[in-house]
Formats: sequence, structure tokens, C-alpha cells
Amino acid sequence: MKTRSIFFAGITLLAIVLSACSAVAPAASSPNRSLTVAGAGTAYLVPDIAYIYIGVHTEKPSASESVTENNTQTQNVIKALTDFGIDSKDIRTTNFSIYPFDKYDPLTNTPTGQKYYSVDNTVYVTIRELTKLGDLLDTVVTAGANTVNSIQFDVADKEVVLKQAREDAMKNAARQAQELADAAGVKLGGIQTISFSDSQPYPVYDGRGGGGGGAEAPAVPIQPGQLTFTVTVTVAYEIK
Repeated sequence: MKTRSIFFAGITLLAIVLSACSAVAPAASSPNRSLTVAGAGTAYLVPDIAYIYIGVHTEKPSASESVTENNTQTQNVIKALTDFGIDSKDIRTTNFSIYPFDKYDPLTNTPTGQKYYSVDNTVYVTIRELTKLGDLLDTVVTAGANTVNSIQFDVADKEVVLKQAREDAMKNAARQAQELADAAGVKLGGIQTISFSDSQPYPVYDGRGGGGGGAEAPAVPIQPGQLTFTVTVTVAYEIK
């Protein structure tokens, strides 16, 4: 009997403890407050390298004729490039295509019923002496190139300036965060997250030249200008 009484008393005490625990609401966690800012850093450089697409386009009544003529002109263009001083490792074929099309009368714009074949061969060329770029374009056009597209200028070694731009972007973000915190009457804590991106707009020259020889002409005027490198960072700070 005494043992039973102790057993029931223990159960009653446990029920009281569990009831007390369930009555206590969990403590609300304090909201995670943060301040996010975007900082930018910019660097300016004069280009010292260029990339350009140079190609040969031919059209003939048969595929074999068009390919043969295109091969001859393309070989002449590549030879002209290497003779000019372009290293073979800086000449890379990026496109070779053949497709048929219907010939149209230029006056009536109606199909003539004659099928032609178009062949394109394009090489991607790296030019490391920009002062000779205009002369190079004249040379390849004379050799038979009749498509010149998308000259893109760049800087061969830009890591130093990008590093400085990243540092400037972080300083810019820190300055903005402190100004906003002061204005809001709060204190900044540690950095929570950082993300960044960089962009470089390329001055691009688009042109299309005609193949064939002719009287010697002045070099094509190409102005590389100045490149702008921009780094943007997004930084989130804890608010104390």
C-alpha cells in the first residue's frame, strides 16, 4: 500500500512538471538586422592587344567551285597574316560553313531557278602590336579577305588594375555603410556576406571589306581608345 502511494505521488509530480514546462512560451529570437550596400571601383587602361574575326566568303553555282575558290583565298589570307608577323598560334579557325541558296534577279527580285552555294571560312586573330593594326587590315583585304568583324580591344595583363579596383570597391562600400549607419543612429558589426562582379566594355569596330587588289591606300584608321574596368561589390554588414 505504501509502495502504491509513492508510485501515484511520483506520477502526479511528473505531470505537474510537464504542465509547467508546456506553459512556458519559447523565448522569441531577436531579428537578424543587417545593412547591405553596393560599392564600385573603376580603373582605366589603354589597350595593348586586339582580337579580330577575318574571313573569306565565296558564292559559286556548285559547291566544289565555291569551296575551291574559298580555300585558295583563305590560304592567301593566312599566308599574308604569317608574312606580316602574326604567330600561327594566334590564328584560329572559328567557322567553316557551306549552304545552298536560290539566286534572285536583282531587278525583279524573283527566283531565277538557279542554285548557288555559299562558303564561309573565318579565322580569329590575336594582334599584339596595335600600331600595325591598320596596315594588317589593308594587307588581309588585299590578300582576299572580304569579311572583317568585331575588333575587340583588351589589356594583356590587367590583374594589377583589377586588384586595385576591387580594393577601391570595398573601401567605397565601407564608406557608404558607415555613412548610412551614422545617419540611422546604429552601429555596424562584422561583415556577413560579400559578392562581386566585374565588367569591361569593349570598344568594337565592325566592318566588311572587299577582296581583290588595287592601288595602295593609306592604312585603315583604327583608334583603340581607352578601356574602363569596373568592379562592383555587394557587402552585407551586421547591425548591432
